[in-house]
Amino acid sequence: METTRTTSAAITVVPLSGEDARDGERTVAVEAPVEVTFGGVPFAVMMLTPADLEDFGVGFSLTEGIVGAAGEVRSIAATREEAGWRLAIDVAPDRMHNLLARRRSMSGRTGCGVCGIEDLAALERATPGALPEGGEPLPMAAIARALEEMPARQVLSRETGATHAAAFAGRDGAIRLLREDVGRHNALDKLVGAVLRGGLDPADGFVLVTSRCSFEMVEKTASLGARVLVAISAPTSLAIERARTLGVTLVAIARRDTVTIFNGAARIAVPRAGSVSAKP
Repeated sequence: METTRTTSAAITVVPLSGEDARDGERTVAVEAPVEVTFGGVPFAVMMLTPADLEDFGVGFSLTEGIVGAAGEVRSIAATREEAGWRLAIDVAPDRMHNLLARRRSMSGRTGCGVCGIEDLAALERATPGALPEGGEPLPMAAIARALEEMPARQVLSRETGATHAAAFAGRDGAIRLLREDVGRHNALDKLVGAVLRGGLDPADGFVLVTSRCSFEMVEKTASLGARVLVAISAPTSLAIERARTLGVTLVAIARRDTVTIFNGAARIAVPRAGSVSAKP
């Protein structure tokens, strides 16, 4: 079975010191939707690096309570589909009754925001082209200010060391709202609700998250109507692909001294220069 763990992406590295930006390439982890079925019955779509899928199938079956032992997994077949992968798992007949109970509870129990859906057709939610265009490019100083302010606003994180944060900053970089949660998707969902309930214009600022940037984080940002997403950690291949499709400016590996633009550099006011090759 052919699988892919990494790919490469065109990037723009921007020093916050004011030096010229550099274009190049960076290795990124592949993220792909994997539809899991048991006995031909759709169970969930999980976001995974599409490698070692047989190992995943056994472990997932056990930890989800579908089977009580690895030996009860009779066969696993992974196939490449147009929209992702399909992982067909066959389990012992007396274990199939667990499937319906898990299907009823999984969507509400997972914090992923996408892992609860049952088939690939329901994967994409935000609409391409729905984000507002126009407006002045976002100053690099705004991103730098938000990165500087964010740690002091993460009260729960300082207390527990176990939470992610998602913030909304204005075009001046001042953080308007911040929400925390043990789940990165949950923190972003809370922020989306706070922005909407607070009557803020999502296009008049940007989203900043402390976690890695996967497919779902881009999807949620676009669903909110924000045009720029800044992430502390690196994005996955599918996050970059979805950002391109939805028109989200994706800034990641955001540090106080440098950030990396993976998509939509035209929305960021940066100087330009040569090229760079970056490795994780």
